[in-house]
Amino acid sequence: MSAFQDLVAVVTGGASGIGAAISDRLTAGGARVAVFDLHPERVPVGGAGFRVDVSDDARVRAGIDAVIERFGRIDIVVNNAGIGAQGTIESNDDAEWHRVYDVNVVGLVRVARAALPHLRRSPAAAIVNTCSIAATAGLPARALYGATKGAVLALTKQMAADHLREGIRVNAVNPGTADTPWVGRLLGSAPDPAAERTALEARQPHGRLVRPEEVAEAVAYLASPLAGSTTGTSIAVDGGMQELRLRPDAG
Repeated sequence: MSAFQDLVAVVTGGASGIGAAISDRLTAGGARVAVFDLHPERVPVGGAGFRVDVSDDARVRAGIDAVIERFGRIDIVVNNAGIGAQGTIESNDDAEWHRVYDVNVVGLVRVARAALPHLRRSPAAAIVNTCSIAATAGLPARALYGATKGAVLALTKQMAADHLREGIRVNAVNPGTADTPWVGRLLGSAPDPAAERTALEARQPHGRLVRPEEVAEAVAYLASPLAGSTTGTSIAVDGGMQELRLRPDAG
């Protein structure tokens, strides 16, 4: 029997990039996947798409209710929805700080909060939060984004402590710079996209961008009932960027 057989997973931001890879991986493992997205047209076979804005609590709750109506249960929540931000602390005004926090941090809270009553009834409840290398390493011009992901990392630990005795495991995955549509748009806006891509690849010790499917495999492990003793932790999928300090390649 597949690890996720008969389980129902909610994946936010699950219609593109890392989220789509996660949706596909959980579906391949036997889960029925509910995709929450602003554009939920891309849904794995056997899954369902729901147009949900995680910055709107009423829509989040309606989405969770719709999942229960469709599938009857929720066992896994993957909080993957998020938006990017560039610049130093001077680059964004108060409204932008509030907007990005509202999606990347409070959006996660809204989804998990609405799902908790159903997760408490699951025999294999798990929450996985998509964090970032920006939570554990200082990156140029990522002040706002990094601050939100630092909050996600801390929140993961607090949630894990709060809900462990309810049978709910909470973990996070920390991707490095991944080859996603969002990164593609950033590269496209650079003065020299090829040079910028080369620089991003060189920043990660293994010398390339992270593939979304690699992040999805880590999420699948953290969400799996087979990882029943893993909670309150994070897995870096970053080509060694978080921990390794390689000497320059002498060629």
